[in-house]
Amino acid sequence: MPSTKNPSLIPGVSKYSRSAAYRLKGRFNIKKAKTPPKAPKPTTKVVPVGGAKNGNARVVPLVRAPKYYPAEDVRKPKISRKAKKPVPTKIRPSITPGTVLIILAGRFAGKRVVFLKALPSGLLLITGPFKINGVPLRRVNQAYVIATSTKVDISGVTIPETITDATFKKEKAAKKADTEEALFGKKVEVRPVDAAKVALQKSVDASIVASLKKDSTLKAYLNASFYLTKGQAPHKLKF
Repeated sequence: MPSTKNPSLIPGVSKYSRSAAYRLKGRFNIKKAKTPPKAPKPTTKVVPVGGAKNGNARVVPLVRAPKYYPAEDVRKPKISRKAKKPVPTKIRPSITPGTVLIILAGRFAGKRVVFLKALPSGLLLITGPFKINGVPLRRVNQAYVIATSTKVDISGVTIPETITDATFKKEKAAKKADTEEALFGKKVEVRPVDAAKVALQKSVDASIVASLKKDSTLKAYLNASFYLTKGQAPHKLKF
């Protein structure tokens, strides 16, 4: 074993403190060798010039300035070190089509939903189904769900290819002038539900609801909300 100036009295406790050990080492007395400063590189050179009235020599810069320069300052885009091609999001191995997920945040926190597929953006496409627990077709980030060991048979479910991230984008409402009636209006305009989205929800949920009718326990499991009681540790639960 190599000898040390600061031996350990017991594991984790040394004989000398950090400041005392630093004084014993004496590294503060070691003087670093000073390196001579480098001579600056020349930026100009002397060129001989003909003619009696020209001074016989002229100082010329080694690197000439560009002849063209923008009249206005043009902003240059910052160079990004990130990959140009978007890296696809990796879905957790515990999340597979048909897995029952527990939503942890948002409007439907605590609801149990069925995972259908992963969208190109990396978000999860889920459904309640709506008829059982009131959760419609939604996108959820996998960071805000708990994957359970329960699975629903969705082999007979046909998920239309038209369901993409663009399906869930909201239409921007036209801005109105700031008038007294607009600010202190009596009623708030309620947007009507798109009939196409209602038909899409029913077509996706139809086969799932049919398979859940065979198992009443699974139907009740999806209908019940998840919550913790006093004394329950979430890291010790098996989902």
